[in-house]
Amino acid sequence: MKKLIIALFALACFGYIYYSPAFANEHVLSEHQEKVDYEKYGRIATAVVKEDYPDEAVVDYKYAGRRKISDTEVIDSFVYEVIENEKAVTVLVKVTHRLDASKFISLTVEEQMKN
Repeated sequence: MKKLIIALFALACFGYIYYSPAFANEHVLSEHQEKVDYEKYGRIATAVVKEDYPDEAVVDYKYAGRRKISDTEVIDSFVYEVIENEKAVTVLVKVTHRLDASKFISLTVEEQMKN
């Protein structure tokens, strides 16, 4: 019983420290920055897909997440489903950009046919 109480107390202390304002602000700022980047680069990715498929219907779109490649650079990925010649085509757009200056570095578009 004593071990259980000590374990619960340790867990509560860890939770308090982890979610304290000093740590929470960094986490909230990071989420806010990702949302801003997601919106900005999502618009760019959508414009590129619409340009590459001008007469085709974009039927689905989702943010696939972020991958950190260095302390200052990340890749945000977006997945689109486009109907081209009555076939579903999955289009993956990857936007590489800098976090420290909000600078765009590169954009890649990959097309995959669905079975």
